[in-house]
Parts: sequence; C-alpha cells; structure tokens
Amino acid sequence: MIRRTKIVATLGPASSDVRVIDRLIEAGVDVVRLNFSHGAAEDHVKRAEMVRERARAHGRAVGVLADLQGPKIRIGKFAEGKIHIREGEPFILDATCAIGDQTRVGVTYPQLVNDVDRGATLLLNDGMIVLWVEKVQGPEIHTRVVQGGELSNSKGINRAGGGLTAPALTDKDRADIITAARLEADYLAVSFPRSAADMEEARRLFREAGGHGALVAKIERAEAVEAIEEILAVSEAVMVARGDLGVEIGDAAVPPVQKRIIALAQKYNCLTITATQMMESMIHQPIPTRAEVSDVANAVLDGTDAVMLSAETASGAFPVEAVAAMDRTCREAERQAPLTGTVQIIDRPLERMDETIAAAAILATMRAPIVAIAAFTESGSTALWLSRANPRVPIYALTPQVYTRRKVTLYRGVHPVNFPQSRHDDPLQVMHAAEDELRRRGVVRDGDLILITIGEPMGAPGGTNTLKLVRVGDVTHRA
Repeated sequence: MIRRTKIVATLGPASSDVRVIDRLIEAGVDVVRLNFSHGAAEDHVKRAEMVRERARAHGRAVGVLADLQGPKIRIGKFAEGKIHIREGEPFILDATCAIGDQTRVGVTYPQLVNDVDRGATLLLNDGMIVLWVEKVQGPEIHTRVVQGGELSNSKGINRAGGGLTAPALTDKDRADIITAARLEADYLAVSFPRSAADMEEARRLFREAGGHGALVAKIERAEAVEAIEEILAVSEAVMVARGDLGVEIGDAAVPPVQKRIIALAQKYNCLTITATQMMESMIHQPIPTRAEVSDVANAVLDGTDAVMLSAETASGAFPVEAVAAMDRTCREAERQAPLTGTVQIIDRPLERMDETIAAAAILATMRAPIVAIAAFTESGSTALWLSRANPRVPIYALTPQVYTRRKVTLYRGVHPVNFPQSRHDDPLQVMHAAEDELRRRGVVRDGDLILITIGEPMGAPGGTNTLKLVRVGDVTHRA
C-alpha cells in the first residue's frame, strides 16, 4: 500500500549525519524542515545540499521547508539560570532588567507593555506558568502568580486570547529569507502571521531574494484563527502549529480548530501540515504512546496533507524510529478508512482547463476500476487539483522539472516521477513511455486501467487539456 499522507521531519543535531539522513529517507521522509530558530545560515545551506544529494542517490525527491523563527517573545535570563515562583507571589516583567532574580526578569520585546493592561493573563513556558496582570507602570508589568513552578532562562511569553502586536517578520527573519532563497527552499514557513498582509510581505521579500518556493502560514496566534480565510486565500499551505496556538486559545479548543482549518484549506486548494508534539514521547523512547498514535491517525482521517515531527527527529534519541512510527500509523489509518474521492471539485464552477481535466479524472476514478493516475505536469497545478479531490488511487506527477518534483512531495496522494520530455515529443509515444514507467515501478500490470492527463502541445505550464483512459498492455492503442 502506497502512503498518501506525507511526513515532514525536522533536522537538527540528531539528524545531520549523512548516515542518519540516508535512514530517514529510507524510512519514508518526504520533506525536511530546517528550523531557522536554531543554527547558522551556512549550517542550513549545507543540510539542504546534503539532503538533496542523498535523495538523488536514493532515486527520490525530498522537499525542503525553511521555517522562519518569527517574533518569539521571551523572558530574559536569571542570575542563577532559573528560579521557582509560587502561586500568589508578585512577579514583575521588566523591560529594563538585565539579569533577573526571584522578583523580576527582563523581556526581549519592550513593546509588551503596550499590549497588556490590568486583567490580562500572560502564559510563560508554553503555559506552565500563569501570570495575572495587576498594573503596567512605565517599563514594568506587575503581575500576580496564578500558577507557579520552575522558570528558567529565555522561556516564551504568550497572552491568553491573543493580542500581542509584534510584527510577523523580524530583522532576523528578513535575513533568513535571503538564506532560504539561496538554498532554493521549496517551502517557506512564516511564523506568527496575523493577516494576509503578513504573508504577502513575506512573499514579496522571498521573490525579491530570488526564491521560487511556496509559502506556508503557521497558524499559532488567536488572531490568525480569526483571519484564517484571508490567510488561506494568499498562501499555498498552512501549518496547524499547535504549541503556541494551544497556549493562546486554550488546549481544549485546538482539536476543533484543527479540523476546521483542514476543512477550509480544501476549499481554498491549500495544503495542510499538522504539527507539534505528534510523537513527543519518542524524543526519549523508541515507541510512541497510544494517544500519540491516535493523534496522528485522527489528523490523517481529517484529511491533512502532511504530519510533522519536530524535536522527535531534530534532537531526539530515536529520529529514524519516529519516522517509521509515523509511516506505519499513516498507512494503517488510510487502510482502515480508504478515500473514495470527493465531489467538491466536480460540484463547483471550474475556470481553468487543467482543473476541468482533473475534475473529469476524479469522476472517472469514482465510476471505473482505475488503479492509478499519471499526470504530466510542468508547474504541478494538475497534480494539485487531483490531490485536493482525495481520489482513491495514487497520482504520479511526471515532470522533467526538478522544482516541481520537490514541490509535489507535500501533496497528499501525489508521487513525483522524473520524466524527461520536450515540446517536440510525440504525445502518444510519451504516454506509452509513461505506461512503461509505471509498469517498471510495479505500480500497474497488464490489464489494469490507468488515467493519463497531458497537455498538447507539451511543455506549457497550466496546459493540461487531454484525458486518456488506457488499459495497460493493450497493443491496439499503440498502433
């Protein structure tokens, strides 16, 4: 059984060795994530080059996702590295404090004083520490501890319900966008966007730097949930980043929001990545918990395009095992609830020719015993339309374009195939060659029905205009 749901794995100290990269690819990684919150620019460039070199050695395409740090608002440092605060105690967040103590600590975002007032709730260390704001006095935010515990250097700060106005792109992000363009990132993830304008600004900077990849909006602010449709309208993909999102909107609200975002993304032809703590226990142990397996399986059943591993593969003790666990969980979820195709693409008005061909192909898979779709594509558009409809059969994106092969690695149900062709090729001979390629891969055998989508003349982006139903091994159609 060919897995439809894609796996994104974050690279880090535990997964930067070439032997580990090889094993991750063999285990089924489709896209690697470079976390720009850590590491130097040159480290990311070298990792991207290594992944692509090893992917070529395995005869695979593996995408690269560059993930910007964004305006992570943090506390400063303590003289002893950490403190313990107790419920009921006063505590001050002080923008002028250099080294913290038991009574106060600095903040990395001085404008925080403008974003809170009496009655606001601040959440530190992913919600482990809860502070209630009593008053704001100059550069100081005076709070009362509602939930105490250990607090160490540089922990993050969120506001319950959202409302922090830090811009989505920092100076560091702007520099990192140039690095992402330099390493030819296939996807650029924007952290903490609040609106469509944040995504459009990131796209402008990325294009000006020479980047050609698609943009991913990380949904981790309460404001982003409110503006989700406008963000989806200007993004190629969204990531349900459940860590900071859960802190801002509350943990109980995350599952229904996740389902809503995935459903809306289908409407806007956006890809979805479900992320954060999916197999967190595998940082320290070789098998996931049953709850983690259920979490991944439910994301698959919701229709997510991809599931993502973070610290599990970046710094965990079992990076390869985590990918293998994700792989078998996705396969089993897909096996228990096989997709039958949706009629969404068929029911709505179709404006593009390649979208119309994709709709016809989906309808055919719902009515005939077709085993695979071979989609010739330059830009990947036809493969995207086919993927959005969740057909019951695998889609093979046949393209000579390396960028397109890497881009479709994130499309659910789509498998990239390096297929050289030119505008001067005879379309009939090309279709015969595609049939032979699928047979060589063991995907089809004589007597199977396959669908082929192709554009005539060949080689024009968005030019798919032909749908052909072929019985494998039938010599009559080759005459």
